[in-house]
Amino acid sequence: MPTMKNMPTVKLGVVGVSRDCFPIDLCRRRLGKLMAALKAQSVRAQRCSVIIETEAHALAALAELREKGCNAAVIFLGNFGPEGPTTIFAERFAGPVMACAAAEENRAVLANDRGDALCGMLNLSYNLNLRRLAAHIPQYPVGSPEELAGRIAEFVPIARVVLGLGDLKVFSFGPRPHDFFACNAPLQPLYDLGVELMENSELDLLGIFRRSQDKKREISARARDMSRELGQGNTFDDLLPKLAQYEVALEEFLAQNLGSRHYAVFANKCWPAFEPEFGFVPCFVNSRLASRGIPVACETDIYGAVSEYIVQLASLEPATLLDINNSVPADVFSSGESPDLKGASPRDLFMGFHCGNTASSCIMDGKIAYQVIMHRLMEPGQEPNITRGTLEGRLRPGDTTAFRLQATSDNELVSYIAEGEILDVEPYSFGCIGVFAIPNFARFYRHILIGWHLPHHAAIGFAKAGKALHDAMTLLGLQRIGVPQPAGMLYEGENPFGER
Repeated sequence: MPTMKNMPTVKLGVVGVSRDCFPIDLCRRRLGKLMAALKAQSVRAQRCSVIIETEAHALAALAELREKGCNAAVIFLGNFGPEGPTTIFAERFAGPVMACAAAEENRAVLANDRGDALCGMLNLSYNLNLRRLAAHIPQYPVGSPEELAGRIAEFVPIARVVLGLGDLKVFSFGPRPHDFFACNAPLQPLYDLGVELMENSELDLLGIFRRSQDKKREISARARDMSRELGQGNTFDDLLPKLAQYEVALEEFLAQNLGSRHYAVFANKCWPAFEPEFGFVPCFVNSRLASRGIPVACETDIYGAVSEYIVQLASLEPATLLDINNSVPADVFSSGESPDLKGASPRDLFMGFHCGNTASSCIMDGKIAYQVIMHRLMEPGQEPNITRGTLEGRLRPGDTTAFRLQATSDNELVSYIAEGEILDVEPYSFGCIGVFAIPNFARFYRHILIGWHLPHHAAIGFAKAGKALHDAMTLLGLQRIGVPQPAGMLYEGENPFGER
């Protein structure tokens, strides 16, 4: 699989804080043990030499971490901690911040060297709120060095999501069509997150593609690389030069238009006007860009592109965008078989499908094919031509996370997260497709996806990333994060009398 780029590297700095009526050496000793635990757990972090007791210390710590190139910070309460200087540090640090605190080691400590950091965390939280600051505070923020090292490791993907979104640019091409408007949404909330947007027309995209035709050497090299990737799945070798030209055009456009940002994703209109003008379906190119860390959302789904990128940041795996597409008939399983549904019920199953935008490393026996639905619309009764270019295959079985960030019609940002598995089951259908088993999905589908008026596209990860995603969305300030509720726990508005 190609190396995934297009993502920030988290560089952690750890700073201890000490209230002046507590011995500063207590904080130093405990910070030293925390740094040793981080090293033992292979968590890379820079120790700040400054222990914050005063505002002057806070400014010195900020300068030191900035000099060391740190873009995320962990505030460690070695004792109670000074509330004002600590929150000034959090306010002025240019990146996501986590807070945690030292537990008392043993009964001997209680006699004279008690740190009272359990108490200090309460007042730190209070003062963060006074300054309207958001910091990541883990589920159990007070612990031993080894426990806290594990929680700091869990902060890394959370910080990566926040840093990536704050330096992201979305390139979109084309508007949503009138009869397929589902993924259209207000864009103001993306600006509020710090995401930059550059909207373009389909004519812009066509011009970019045509102007790239003279790059013969690059196109030829890219087509050979496509052929190597596909192997026996290269069923339309004559199509590869066109696809290669499109890939070269998109990558060149990205490089020339990043501007003030370092990372980018695409949300491109891909049908029905695309095929007659370009002469192919762009899915395989979208797949290849996703494998290199540049998601390309189908059908101008801007929030879908951002959602894919968030899943990628959280999991460090290529993400894809799939329709939550169709129900699963019982006869996909062999007669008499009692399949392992991984904690889901038969009604919780669904098939995730798209034309073929998923990285080839995440599907089985991928091959270049044609889009069946487009073919019957555009080339009825003819051999496939302009509808070729999808990457078909069964989705790789294993852990999965379905996720979406979405703005509602009244500009509220909401999201959902659901973990489960892609089953090792033949879907007996076309496209890039797989059978998903997510426990308690049926009620989640009705009360979150339908109840919150969310579209059919889901960002799909090939790992369980729910914990990092939930904490990242919380840190970003989302008030509504939908998750599957277990039996006996009602959704808001759910009928308590059950089925009849």
